[in-house]
Amino acid sequence: MTSLIEIDGSVLEGGGQILRTTLALSALTGKPVRIFNIRAKRSNPGLQAQHLTCVRAVAELCNAKVEGAYKGSKELVFIPGKLRSGNFRFDIGTAGSISLVIQAILPVLVFAPGRCTVEITGGTDVHWSPPIDYVRYVLLPILSRMGVKAEVQVLRRGHYPRGGGHVRLTVDPVDKLRPINSIDFGNVQEIKGRSHCVKLPAHVAERQAKAATEFLRKQGINVPINIDIETYPPHRDPHLGPGSGIVLWAISDKGEIIGADAVGEKGKPAEQVGQEAAMKLVEDLRTGKAFDRHMADMLIPYIALAEGYSKIGVAKLTLHTITNIYITEKILGVKFKVDGKEDQPGIIEVQGIGFTRR
Repeated sequence: MTSLIEIDGSVLEGGGQILRTTLALSALTGKPVRIFNIRAKRSNPGLQAQHLTCVRAVAELCNAKVEGAYKGSKELVFIPGKLRSGNFRFDIGTAGSISLVIQAILPVLVFAPGRCTVEITGGTDVHWSPPIDYVRYVLLPILSRMGVKAEVQVLRRGHYPRGGGHVRLTVDPVDKLRPINSIDFGNVQEIKGRSHCVKLPAHVAERQAKAATEFLRKQGINVPINIDIETYPPHRDPHLGPGSGIVLWAISDKGEIIGADAVGEKGKPAEQVGQEAAMKLVEDLRTGKAFDRHMADMLIPYIALAEGYSKIGVAKLTLHTITNIYITEKILGVKFKVDGKEDQPGIIEVQGIGFTRR
């Protein structure tokens, strides 16, 4: 057996992203890994429900042998086997983020032997993770430029603490990914969004959207703003709820997309939720870079796997991005060039390995 690649889960950001990226790249390359000090820098270190679901999901997609997959475990050995395709279902069992499970499995599904349909239950709109609408309207359209063929259907939303969200992800495999070369965002042409609430009065979603629009106008953004409102009458609301959230995305004359979001919580006025998302959007737009602060870290594995040279401008070099670069370099053997300082706008370059399905 190939010797294990040792990954210290306490480096840099020291959270669950190290686990997710490591699992995905291990499954793709066939390289076995040992991850220790898992989530060492979190208040509740070790594997929690969402992370365990990531482990079990990626393991099922590649017939992996796994040691240490239990709640609270701080060490995991992951020995990948042959990639599979077909229909899969995974239940986080809590309001843990569905989007973060997708973050772990999507790179694997992109190179699966055939079409995959994955149903996941858990949280669709929760703190410290991308809302499912960000995945639908920002991440997947950007990845489609690289050749990724994926679709997300939201069958039911799930919020903290009850969860109960239900999402269907469908992915058609590709042979290779195309690189991305986008540094500057260009001029804003339109802003779109989706504001929702469940098990709450409809005016909550409406107020979120109105506050976001008013903030954007006060910042001098005079392009069309179209925010869809998603609400449910009490007698036809299937959610466990209550919960709310808003995702905004700006589209440029160059076809670039920058997104921002905010999630509602008890005691937090709807106006604050809408304004928070709009404020993040404006902050990232003002940098002039092609990708927002969250997209920066999500793109790292894909541009490393792509065939050809990628160069991207990012609104902020977050610690998550720097961590993902470190892990991707360690497993794939690529070398990124980063121009910029942490928490500042930057440019990231890499020669992709031209990965093909194994």
